[in-house]
Amino acid sequence: MSTDATGVIHDIGYQRYEGPRLGRAYAVRSLYTHALRTSYGFGRPGKAKAFPWIIVGLMTVVAIVFTVIRSQTGAVVQSYSEYVGSLWILVVLFSAIVAPELVSRDLRGGVLPLYFSRPLTRVDYALAKLAGLITAIFLLIAGPQTLMFVGGAFTLDGFHGIWNEFGRYSAGLATALLYACVFGALSLLISSLAGRRAVAAALTVGVYLVTLPIYGILVGIAFGRESAGHHDDGPLVLTGSNATLAELASLASPVRIVLNVSRWWFGYRLQEGEPNFLGPYGPLYFAVAAGLFVVCVVLLLLRYRKVAR
Repeated sequence: MSTDATGVIHDIGYQRYEGPRLGRAYAVRSLYTHALRTSYGFGRPGKAKAFPWIIVGLMTVVAIVFTVIRSQTGAVVQSYSEYVGSLWILVVLFSAIVAPELVSRDLRGGVLPLYFSRPLTRVDYALAKLAGLITAIFLLIAGPQTLMFVGGAFTLDGFHGIWNEFGRYSAGLATALLYACVFGALSLLISSLAGRRAVAAALTVGVYLVTLPIYGILVGIAFGRESAGHHDDGPLVLTGSNATLAELASLASPVRIVLNVSRWWFGYRLQEGEPNFLGPYGPLYFAVAAGLFVVCVVLLLLRYRKVAR
């Protein structure tokens, strides 16, 4: 029997990579930057830029209107923190559209094994995407707030007035970070459960909007119970357990939770006839907001321990 080898090795020109190994930290930074760019549609077709920049435009227009009114009349229409609370629906819509772009596309495209091949870990992937979304939401809010601050500073006299205005502006940035952390973590967690972007967006919006009527129902129950025992002609004022129910009803809604934390931190000018359903529970709302953020992050990390196995 012949033992001569008949195989031939062909050199087709492949070369080993001999450049620098940038490592895990570079991969995480790159993924974070990519997530932030994707949030605003950079590097993607024009239709991907349309919705996020429409939201940016709407929030900027509102800020410009407030700034013009202040420059003409000297009256502050809304504080920086109140500005965020009045436009929460735009922040929700931005979160609901951007979060699926960051994670649902990867799930549906089956590219996660490529990400997790080395040196990027599953924790790195989840946290980089979350950091990108939180930064995008923060910039969405902080940009118009900065415009309001610059415009408002020109209406003030002296360094002392500008310094006080900067303090109020800093409070607005803290509120923006609060919204960004809670809305970003919750939106990304929900979006990570669906591979279709439309489904993920609908689920995300649904969580925010469906919980608001629950808050309204609980407040309505409190007023209904109070009115049943109200027999004089004076104004209806909640007392006892009914007041407690109304003050704790906001725990049913993520939107109301962050709004009440902002009110507890920096105060909130109530509109005429608007009840103050916060009571002594500001610290509780802060604890719940922090707990909601932590729970969402933990569940997000657990989610990515199981995908692409």
